[in-house]
Amino acid sequence: MLGFMSESISTKQLLAQWVTPENFRSYGQVIFAAVDGKFFDADDAQLNLQNGIPRFYIMRLHQKGRKFRQITRHVQCTQCLGSLDGKDWLMAVAPPGDSYKPSLEDMAAFRIPGNCFIKLDVGTWHAGPYFDADFVDFYNLELSDTNLVDHFSFDLVKNYNLEFDIV
Repeated sequence: MLGFMSESISTKQLLAQWVTPENFRSYGQVIFAAVDGKFFDADDAQLNLQNGIPRFYIMRLHQKGRKFRQITRHVQCTQCLGSLDGKDWLMAVAPPGDSYKPSLEDMAAFRIPGNCFIKLDVGTWHAGPYFDADFVDFYNLELSDTNLVDHFSFDLVKNYNLEFDIV
């Protein structure tokens, strides 16, 4: 009988830091509440939704742990995500770039409080949302066909024999 050795998958831990507009700048924006009547400025979400029909919806996600083996990006639009009910959540990101693969050296994980939302820049690699509750409802703003025609995933196990764990 012929046997084979399967190479074990390495797990790299990503320490989640609390998100701020400054530490998230390479990936997108963090948007907090503003007073009513404030005029549009650079602190507002700078959206790119002109390549299709915008879709704003609430998605219910179920808890799936904090490990990930794939990371995804959208190159035709920005994406906004935020939790409902004030629940904190986690997201791993890598900056957009011209390459077909994410920069592992620039990958980061963030803890996002339930009183704000994030806007991912066009092309930002992302894995998540992750959370510890049984389920969390999220609002999501992207294009109506983003998950059909603009959903590019990179398999970290296939390419690097690597998975990430957000801690």
